[in-house]
Amino acid sequence: MNYRFDFGDAVRVIRNVKDDGTYPGANVGQLLVRRGSVGHVVDIGTFLQDQVIYSVHFLDIKRIIGCREEELIGESDPWVPSRFEFREKVRNTLALGREGVVLVPEQAVGEIIKVVRDAADGVAYHVHFDCLPGRLLQVPESALLPLLPLAQAKESPLECVS
Repeated sequence: MNYRFDFGDAVRVIRNVKDDGTYPGANVGQLLVRRGSVGHVVDIGTFLQDQVIYSVHFLDIKRIIGCREEELIGESDPWVPSRFEFREKVRNTLALGREGVVLVPEQAVGEIIKVVRDAADGVAYHVHFDCLPGRLLQVPESALLPLLPLAQAKESPLECVS
């Protein structure tokens, strides 16, 4: 099996890593390390004989955390921070449309499906909006806000055009 990183390599985690039930003393779902954090590889292993798992020591938080290879990049690799990540719920700050037709009204609820860090105008996201089933829209980061609890959000019936 080929390994992308070696012992002592400085790596950056590109996703928030939460406890999956294997980290001692943490609760399932608890945030262990934030995306963008840098650590050093202290061990390399495998899971189910086909997934490389790196034990990464994050000195600033004093934790050694198992990370999958796809969750890591080299410390010197280009890194563009993003406000949201996969599966986060968001609301759009303006109506979204195509060819003059509004498809998603302002303040509609959506879910991040993919982070696009190399978009021409900065970070963008592929977003699935609840009111537009089966379709994804690429939305710039500046047009999204985190989903607020319903009591805090301006709630009105939102209908998308299909």
